Amino acid sequence: MSETVKEKKQEKPAKEKKQKKSWFKGLKAEFNKVVWPSRKSLARETVAVVVVSVLLGVIISIVDFVARIGIEFLVK
Repeated sequence: MSETVKEKKQEKPAKEKKQKKSWFKGLKAEFNKVVWPSRKSLARETVAVVVVSVLLGVIISIVDFVARIGIEFLVK
């Protein structure tokens, strides 16, 4: 009986290693399918995101300032 338990314990790590190896092979295959952006495209998109974020921040702060002034005017 102890032999079967040992055999099962030895089979499990080998099976897990095979599954992990297969998983990493699949992961590598999927990464090879990805179309990565060029450096120029990536830089342009990054600048666009930063500019839009700054503009939205300015718009939100202006709306907040106007709302605060309006509420102060109503309270007084």
